[in-house]
Amino acid sequence: MAKKVSKTTEEVEIKIFENKLVPKARILSEDEVKELLKKYNVKLRELPKILITDPVVRALKAETGQVIEFSRSGELYGYSKYYRLVIGGV
Repeated sequence: MAKKVSKTTEEVEIKIFENKLVPKARILSEDEVKELLKKYNVKLRELPKILITDPVVRALKAETGQVIEFSRSGELYGYSKYYRLVIGGV
């Protein structure tokens, strides 16, 4: 009989960034958000959204209203950054 292994949610969330398919992510400061909105001439509510329940959001311990910057690179598309506004669950 196989032994059942139990891991805490925190252990699983930390390892999410070890997966090469998960992009790097960080929470932007308030000043960085202001710069971003000015650069792209958009309002905060116009940014693409990400749910607070998303595993990456949980791993970063981000809060509703914060903006997350994702960055990834690949042979086909080079280096890219994209941004998501954290929103509450449905």
